[in-house]
Amino acid sequence: MTKSISLSDDVYTLLRSIRGKDESFSEVIRRLTSNKGRLMEIVDLYPELSEVSEFEESVKGLRKQIDEDLKA
Repeated sequence: MTKSISLSDDVYTLLRSIRGKDESFSEVIRRLTSNKGRLMEIVDLYPELSEVSEFEESVKGLRKQIDEDLKA
């Protein structure tokens, strides 16, 4: 069964920009809302995070700190 939904122009543009070549909009939404999201998909949603390596290092550092705090 299919349903029609309304999207604002900016959301449509965003979904279109991160949609794979042979991916439907339903598949994009399913991928983005699954519990198995990937870091790169999140970065794609935020152009200001274009320096991926810096972002990744920041996330790794925070993760390391959280792990250390949990061990204490």
